Amino acid sequence: MIARVLEKSGSPVNTRETMPYLFLSDGKEVPGQVWGFNIGLVVLGIAWGVWACFSALGYDLVWENVWHYRSNMIQGFFTTIAITLVSLVLSLVIGLFFGLAQRSRVIMLRILCRVYIEVVRGTPLLVQVLIFFYVVAHAAGIDNRFFVGVCIMSVFSGAYMAEIVRSGIESIAPSQLETARSLGFTQVQTYRYIVFPQVISRILPPLTGQVASLIKDSSLLSIISIREFTMAAREVNATTFSTLESYIPLAIGYLLITLPISFITSRMEKRYKHAA
Repeated sequence: MIARVLEKSGSPVNTRETMPYLFLSDGKEVPGQVWGFNIGLVVLGIAWGVWACFSALGYDLVWENVWHYRSNMIQGFFTTIAITLVSLVLSLVIGLFFGLAQRSRVIMLRILCRVYIEVVRGTPLLVQVLIFFYVVAHAAGIDNRFFVGVCIMSVFSGAYMAEIVRSGIESIAPSQLETARSLGFTQVQTYRYIVFPQVISRILPPLTGQVASLIKDSSLLSIISIREFTMAAREVNATTFSTLESYIPLAIGYLLITLPISFITSRMEKRYKHAA
């Protein structure tokens, strides 16, 4: 309304000043109510789009059948969380080790790291799951499917995290390492006080993406009969023949896991950025 009045009066219209709730102001902190207003608009737009799609489909969602099997879905949800948390810790350890080992002076260790990373990143996770479970785990006499699933996801994700760590370390200017040597820092002190504080803030965004991928890739463990979230949804669908009603909670459940991780990581990224 204000923009129309200014337009009729012949005055130049600055859209950012007439509609401050829709545009960011340069050098000014955005109030919380402005973010809330825009978030509300986005949510309403998405809700309208979803409603329009289902209306055009002409499909009536029937939740009663799926509700009877809610305990299976909840159990699968927490199984996925458990697999993700344990695999995340182990993959971080693996990624840190192989990321640092790629800078080792031992030639055979460097070759071993490259072979591991290239093989894992160059083959499908589905194939790795089958080979690890039916060949490696069988040869080792391991029958615990949960343990096998955690090992598979840790080895798979660790290869990607190793590359993230390596690239983060190599992004540090060589002059900083030379300065540390001139000041008498040992290699451990150099990494602790100079390299790692800078690397952490640089690798947090790709690490977040890798953690989200780890959560979603864990759904492939259903092929070795691990009753995680995706397998629980498949079982409910096979029993009730309610496909959308089974998989819509699956999508919402994965969002409930990944969104807090993204939020926490963004907060950590800002914290380390200010600290640097």
